[in-house]
Amino acid sequence: MVSMNLKGKKAFIAGIGDDQGYGWAIAKALAEAGAEILIGTWTPIVKIFTQSWSMGKFDESRKLSNGKMLEYLKVYSLDASFDKPEDVPADVRENKRYQDATGYTISEVAAQVEKDYGKIDILVHSLANGPEVKKPLLETSRNGYLAAVSSSAYSFVSLLQHFGPLMNAGGSTISLTYMASEKAVPGYGGGMSSAKAALESDNRVLAWEAGRKWGIRVNTISAGPLRSRAARAIGFIDSMIAYSKANAPMSKDLEAEEVGYAAAFLATATGVTGTTLYVDNGMHAMGLAMDSPALKLPEA
Repeated sequence: MVSMNLKGKKAFIAGIGDDQGYGWAIAKALAEAGAEILIGTWTPIVKIFTQSWSMGKFDESRKLSNGKMLEYLKVYSLDASFDKPEDVPADVRENKRYQDATGYTISEVAAQVEKDYGKIDILVHSLANGPEVKKPLLETSRNGYLAAVSSSAYSFVSLLQHFGPLMNAGGSTISLTYMASEKAVPGYGGGMSSAKAALESDNRVLAWEAGRKWGIRVNTISAGPLRSRAARAIGFIDSMIAYSKANAPMSKDLEAEEVGYAAAFLATATGVTGTTLYVDNGMHAMGLAMDSPALKLPEA
């Protein structure tokens, strides 16, 4: 019997802030396969996340199918908008949410992970942010556009630059994208569609570069919409989910664990790299909206 065995492997997952998103589901799937979990949480919410964990607020969702509970080795404060300490502007350093925080840039977190645990085997990028995501692209400012690309795409490049040297040969990196990278999704604005397109392009280039340099694999998962805390910032996530359910080949809700299982597969699939794996109930394959009143199908 074929099984996904990640025993003895360490995974760093950037972008877990609660128990709702795909990052959480990926952590659970990797843990079920035997991996040890390191978490990178956005600096302003680290205390909230760790306190919620210790108070038992995540206990129900921490349960694994094997009867165990999801555990982590360590939670790191991470703001992937910044590569090095000198990149952090004064207004951020002096912000009350950052005043007591240290070592949260990508380079510092990578150095601390190496100091704490040496090598890792799996790197997961579950990060996205578009400050103007509710604006049409025609109304998006330069700063808003570049911020979306920086936080949602370049952050993966930087993570791989700094974590790549810490990864064992045969390791795996996984990011998360969305089909707006290749198809128009009205309402998914602020440059986020461009950011996802950049992420997918970088996925292919980095598969070549990181494969030859460090012997690691680089893949991305194009996941369908999920009612997570981060996705609610889009403003019409419920409509996106309803549309997908009405028009995708598999007319059902997409569960976060399905994306988690796909990530565990990619972490163990030693011949797969440079791939965009769709986990969206087949929505990416559709060309017509089946629930459109304009669509008149011939009677059988």
